[in-house]
Amino acid sequence: MIGLLQRVLSASVTVDGQIVGAIGRGILVFVGVEHDDDERRAQRLLDRVLGYRVFADGAGRMNLSVLDVAGGVLFVPQFTLAADTTKGMRASFTPAAGAVLGQQLFDFLVAQARGHCPELASGVFGADMKVALVNDGPVTFWLRV
Repeated sequence: MIGLLQRVLSASVTVDGQIVGAIGRGILVFVGVEHDDDERRAQRLLDRVLGYRVFADGAGRMNLSVLDVAGGVLFVPQFTLAADTTKGMRASFTPAAGAVLGQQLFDFLVAQARGHCPELASGVFGADMKVALVNDGPVTFWLRV
């Protein structure tokens, strides 16, 4: 599984003109699911996302996680993260999970996060989403488990 994590001051997802998820200070995580992923990998990605140290401590060093700062987490499913871009001028989506597995693992990830995050939101799997964010830093990390 792939998580593209961005530290944000705010972020939201809109579907059909309606905001379906929004957070204040925290992290926005675009999630890509590959065909060989499973719940174990989804849990490992969640553990890394929630524990990844991207917020500054008192000395200005990135030593605090989103949980340490009681920040929000916004998960957005993004099929294109699983693309193979090594050849040509058009991405291949062979590594990407099918829709059923992709939705199952995205839903599992969000459900597992519910007990840990004081402010949790998500996009809608398979929907045409508009994502707005104010990247803080910018700070962006690509996590793959």
